[in-house]
Amino acid sequence: MSITGIGSRSSLAVQALVDMRHRLDDLQRQLGTGKKADTYAGIGIDRGFVVGLRSHVSAIGAYDDTISSISVRMNLAQSALDRIADISHTTKSNAFAAPSIQGNGSTLAQSTAFAELGEVFGLLNSQAGDRYLFSGRAADQPAVETLDHVMNGDGARAGFKQIVDERRQADLGGVGGHGRLDITGPTLTSVQVAEDAVSPFGFKLASVTSTLAGATVTGPAGSPAVASVDLVTNPNDGETIQFRFNLPDGTSESITLTATTSATPGPNEFTIAPSSDLTADNLQAALTAAVDKLADTSLTAASAVAASKDFFGNPPQRVVGPAFSSATALVAGTSTDTVSWYTGENGPDPARGTATARIDPMITVSYGLRANEEGIRWIVQNMAALAAVTFSPTDPNATERASALNQRVGENLDVPAGDADRGRSDRGSGNANPGAADAPAGLAADDVAALQDEPGELHLRNRQQVTGVSYQANPIPDP
Repeated sequence: MSITGIGSRSSLAVQALVDMRHRLDDLQRQLGTGKKADTYAGIGIDRGFVVGLRSHVSAIGAYDDTISSISVRMNLAQSALDRIADISHTTKSNAFAAPSIQGNGSTLAQSTAFAELGEVFGLLNSQAGDRYLFSGRAADQPAVETLDHVMNGDGARAGFKQIVDERRQADLGGVGGHGRLDITGPTLTSVQVAEDAVSPFGFKLASVTSTLAGATVTGPAGSPAVASVDLVTNPNDGETIQFRFNLPDGTSESITLTATTSATPGPNEFTIAPSSDLTADNLQAALTAAVDKLADTSLTAASAVAASKDFFGNPPQRVVGPAFSSATALVAGTSTDTVSWYTGENGPDPARGTATARIDPMITVSYGLRANEEGIRWIVQNMAALAAVTFSPTDPNATERASALNQRVGENLDVPAGDADRGRSDRGSGNANPGAADAPAGLAADDVAALQDEPGELHLRNRQQVTGVSYQANPIPDP
């Protein structure tokens, strides 16, 4: 019996079986892993497409992380702003209540405003991680100074209460200043009211209207403004003259004086004397008394509100002086003489642009905030104006002065505060759903790389059948 070697026909059959065995192993691996290949090269012509999709999914994952991060920051900022709005509403409600001066010289509304102003300052220094939310680009430093330094100064620098006092002196004009008005009798039968200087302080003459018979009214005119009334003849009982004044906070007040035949005139009345020159003296005295009371009540309240606008502005403004009672101008405070309440970044661009994030290849969200934005500053300055003024329980004008201040602060806080841009930036990222955008690309990449279960199993079965047939049809010759 002779032994022959493996011929070319048998060699081809063996090689075909080896190739099918390798293919069978690969199909079994595919069935077990659900993947066509262990490497991108094994995917074939689709490998570039899959690599691109995987890269896109990775980028979208980074966008998801960004969305999650800024959502946390914006939710914290929104919570702070909501609480500030609630505090503003509470302060407004308290301000409209009738004032009752306590032993410490403050009304209940003032005491509450001071406590809640401290909470507002804490909210404005809110952090997300190590990032201050209301500091603009200066996210590593607090947005606002401490409440104590803002209200009382820090020794070397003036705080808000000092600015209020300086402004009060400038608006009232000191003892006998009459709210920076000169009230005189230039002739025997006339009374003249004149602003003492061209300045932003004190009463400003707006108009004079009269129903006094035989009276001649002139002005107000000129700079500084002057108005006068000349009683050519005596007025009749019950006739009136009204002087209207503009105040430093933008409000206006009027004094209406009524002629009376009573020898004991009441408030805002003047006695008709036997002659017009004596009546003019009575008118002058009544006007002086009414102006002084208005200065001690409404003008003082308006002065505090104006001072809040000065101090919380950028830069803070203060009265040139001393002497403050004769001042005629404001000057910008400096970092060495005046506390700056806002300590964050203070660039000229909109606050939203101080923090930006890309949440999509085509979408960038701007969500920066500054504590000195108008809506926030408006609340802070009005609460500070209410909290800064004190009253003496024995002062006969204290309750009326407190009412004038409360009314101004309440009306100011009645104006809705806020910033529409903040709401828009919130919606811009708030609607972004982390993980949603990557789903189509991720599924597409998986679809290309994965086996379709049923065809794969059929393919494997077919290969097994072919292999079985090949074993049967092409046996290796026995040795």
